[in-house]
Amino acid sequence: MTDLSAEFKALAEYRPTNKVRFVTAASLFDGHDAAINIMRRILQGMGAEVIHLGHNRSVDEVVTAALQEDVQGIAISSYQGGHVEYFKYMVDLLRQRGGEHVQVFGGGGGVIVPAEIRELQAYGVGRIYSPEDGQRMGLQGMIGEMVMRCDRDISGYAPKAVEAIQGHGEAAWRALAQLITALENDKADPALVEAVQAQAATKKIPVLGITGTGGAGKSSLTDELIRRLRLDQDDRLRVAVVSIDPSRRKSGGALLGDRIRMNAIAPWNGQSRVFMRSLATRDTGSEVSAALPGVIAACKAAGFDLVIVETSGIGQGDAAIVPMVDVPMYVMTPEYGAASQLEKIDMLDFAEFVAINKFDRKGAADALRDVAKQVQRNREAFGKRAEEMPVFGTMAARFNDDGVTALYQALKARLAGLGLPLQEGRLPTVNVRHSTNQTPIVPPQRTRYLAEIADGVRGYKARVRQQAKLVREVQQLRESARMLAEDNPQKTGGHGARATVLALADARAARVDRDAAKLIEQWPAMQKAYAGDEYVVKIRDREIRTALTTRSLSGTVVRKVVLPGFEDHGELLKWLMLDNVPGSYPYTAGTFAFKRENEDPTRMFAGEGDAFRTNRRFKLLSEGMPAKRLSTAFDSVTLYGNDPDPRPDIYGKVGNSGVSIATLDDLKVLYGGFDLCDPATSVSMTINGPAPSILAMFMNAAVDQNIEKFQQENGREPTDTEAAKIREWVLANVRGTVQADILKEDQGQNTCIFSTEFSLKVMGDIAEYFVHHNVRNFYSVSISGYHIAEAGANPISQLAFTLSNGFTLVEAYLARGMHIDDFAPNLSFFFSNGMDPEYTVMGRVARRIWAVAMKEKYGANERSQKLKYHIQTSGRSLHAQEIQFNDIRTTLQALIAIYDNCNSLHTNAFDEAITTPTEDSVRRAMAIQLIINREWGLAKNENPNQGAFVIEELTELVEEAVLGEFERISERGGVLGAMETGYQRGKIQEESMHYEMLKHTGEYPIIGVNTFRNPHGDPVPEHIELARSTEEEKQSQLERLNDFHARHAAEAPAMIERLQQAVIANANVFEVLMDAVRVCSLGQITSALFEVGGQYRRSM
Repeated sequence: MTDLSAEFKALAEYRPTNKVRFVTAASLFDGHDAAINIMRRILQGMGAEVIHLGHNRSVDEVVTAALQEDVQGIAISSYQGGHVEYFKYMVDLLRQRGGEHVQVFGGGGGVIVPAEIRELQAYGVGRIYSPEDGQRMGLQGMIGEMVMRCDRDISGYAPKAVEAIQGHGEAAWRALAQLITALENDKADPALVEAVQAQAATKKIPVLGITGTGGAGKSSLTDELIRRLRLDQDDRLRVAVVSIDPSRRKSGGALLGDRIRMNAIAPWNGQSRVFMRSLATRDTGSEVSAALPGVIAACKAAGFDLVIVETSGIGQGDAAIVPMVDVPMYVMTPEYGAASQLEKIDMLDFAEFVAINKFDRKGAADALRDVAKQVQRNREAFGKRAEEMPVFGTMAARFNDDGVTALYQALKARLAGLGLPLQEGRLPTVNVRHSTNQTPIVPPQRTRYLAEIADGVRGYKARVRQQAKLVREVQQLRESARMLAEDNPQKTGGHGARATVLALADARAARVDRDAAKLIEQWPAMQKAYAGDEYVVKIRDREIRTALTTRSLSGTVVRKVVLPGFEDHGELLKWLMLDNVPGSYPYTAGTFAFKRENEDPTRMFAGEGDAFRTNRRFKLLSEGMPAKRLSTAFDSVTLYGNDPDPRPDIYGKVGNSGVSIATLDDLKVLYGGFDLCDPATSVSMTINGPAPSILAMFMNAAVDQNIEKFQQENGREPTDTEAAKIREWVLANVRGTVQADILKEDQGQNTCIFSTEFSLKVMGDIAEYFVHHNVRNFYSVSISGYHIAEAGANPISQLAFTLSNGFTLVEAYLARGMHIDDFAPNLSFFFSNGMDPEYTVMGRVARRIWAVAMKEKYGANERSQKLKYHIQTSGRSLHAQEIQFNDIRTTLQALIAIYDNCNSLHTNAFDEAITTPTEDSVRRAMAIQLIINREWGLAKNENPNQGAFVIEELTELVEEAVLGEFERISERGGVLGAMETGYQRGKIQEESMHYEMLKHTGEYPIIGVNTFRNPHGDPVPEHIELARSTEEEKQSQLERLNDFHARHAAEAPAMIERLQQAVIANANVFEVLMDAVRVCSLGQITSALFEVGGQYRRSM
């Protein structure tokens, strides 16, 4: 593709002379998280030490990290909506808090337009990279430039007097960070170092050293211990956390990956209590940094109450942390091999405490016993029982784990003896030595569910082939008998060739399964049913007639469904059992027999500004449409469960790239004027983390709408009995879907806000509530592959991960004691359609795997076997260059979705590559679908993919690839086990990088982007219509929120208490949310649930 100039090639190979440190983060999610992950890898490869913070980071978190970690640069990937405010606020905070020399770099695809780039760079942002910069400089060239601009020694900023680091103000902590840099670079003022050492020696401050094997969960455990200390001691104590990660010997770079795992180090109620610093081992070849003794002394001199040191992962013979700390602690997992391996672990000699983390793994109880015995032998403590040894079984990944609390209690007593100033604790004491109350989401004996499904699908297909062979032979033998009789009518006795042939036929016919025989018997009737002008079905006493033909302008009759002309029973049976007509098992060709008359699968997608503006957009989009399919995009403030706020990095996002919804009042305005219980109205809400709260708001809005209707019609309030009846009727009739699929959120790095376990529990609560209240027409979860694709997955990974997530929910709900047919029909799927050939058969493969698994493995009924799915055209194939060409890609993607009988379809607007779509571009996007459905002749036929050799082959290839992926996930302990090791996320990132590299080199041609480039350069419009929320809308949202809070100030606290109690008691949380949303705002509910359900812990 682009031949980079010598200058940019040199930048791509730049290696710094000083130690360069960077903070990397994404202000939002999905593709941006994948992108910043790629950036931080390249930064590390160039020799930088990178503190990666992951997605959805506030400006304050990024700046605090930059100041405490004392970095030279910050690199941020930022999405549209609030990006100008975000970057400006970052520059402001850095200036206010002693970080004016920290350079800020950013990029956001095409969404940060040229005028905004100039404005931000003039304000003080180091550089904002545009897609054009990427093409000119190359990815490595851009990153090389960032490293070059930050390649300077900043040890000179270190303080000269010990008083500068004391006092715990912002300035003191900043001075401490700068002193640590000088200590690391061995350039600290000698007199100051001496003074620090002298002061440290006079202070009685305990140092806890946490070490252990790589990946044992040291960071998560450290975070959980800090959270308990802060809760238990009323957040009085100040803690310094020094975390060490290894430097790469080859490049000198390092991934300082502990800070991303920390949820408990942020200020609580405006009080900063935890200082954290990440160190790289640099050239020591050990698990600790050479500067560590000096750093510990500096933290003591600064006056912290407790210093925690967390080392990098260690091997069996490593114990370098021991002489530097007062209390060494060793963290391991149950997977250490044979018990004899324990004799080789040096730390079991020195550790005062041992934590066996990930205690839900196989063999955990044996590990606890064996490790305790080994510690007993090492200490020669034979006078005590092995159970009394300080060995604890913990699950740091699980919120409020009692094993971690037991470890905390034991540590607390030891640290108090070393001078930690403790008061009476607030946390209730526990009397266990390991994690109890384990209720796994998927029971251990069921973790092979995906391998079983793969075997089941392959087994079904093998049976089909075997049955096809039998019916073919039966037909051939009977035909042979017929021809023999025709040749010699006399030969009809019980002997001779004809009789032998018929006997062979009967023997084979006896081995034909009943379902296969029935399909062959019914074939003539099926041919007849589809051959007329109308298809007639009798349901109870009603006749439903569907027109089967349309006529072209030339008079050609086009059939809605064309049947194959097979005469061979083997081929026919294979087709009937593996393909069949739309609406018949295994639903390969379509979920329903026919599309609804006069209802295109078009979804009207809107979300911008406040509820009033989006409501107007919905009315505009659905004008003249018999069906109102309202798809809602929410702004990122709502997506992350926050309330609107004047703080710049939140304020800027209010109503941008989606609608701002904070309260039930907002939601009522959003869907005002639409009858939410009309069968032709269906609402889709693209919301994830806070889905339960938004769903509860929606259900309440629908109930209130019908109660108001009753009041208008009857001129009075309904009685309690009438109100209850209205409520139950609404719940049974309301139609739509909510995304809520937390598994893909974790895999695609999206809007996870609560701990995965808690989110899955509440999803189960929703499904249970739907069963009890007969909610049949609303999908309790839309299991999404779109976001997995947006984060960079290829079509096979998208399909495999999404289906496996769906089966995981099935297993989780079954484990809760629910019946398959009560919840499976309320699951729906959401895929992305891109440009790859596999997308043509995505629906075919998904429907067949789901139907066969549901019928053969789970014994589910016909309703449960039918997979319903929504398609959105690919956001990843919307390019910021030659944006008008995007509509061509979208048209092709929409066409294959319609050919594949998707149940609903959303076409992206061409300008979404750079802005929230405008009214004009959304009309064009809808026109694409309307033109295909109304004008495109072949779209009048509803099974155009059937019978094409390439479609059949692709279906088999993609299906086998998906089943192979199921087996790989199964080997890792199912979806949840694979997520723990980051399998899905790693694969998504690899595939994203592969695509980006091929796009960059030009091997993968993209018209207008890397080939067929505009000879006049990229016409980046200087003045493009940007759909942004207005100042009035933002202010109005703040006022409406304050008004809501004021009106419900008396009721909200008790309701929050009730909600938290429901979580603690493991009751149905959604049931309480249905009441809570009437008096609490989204942000209030989110904060309350964080306290009892746990926050999502990010990872790379």
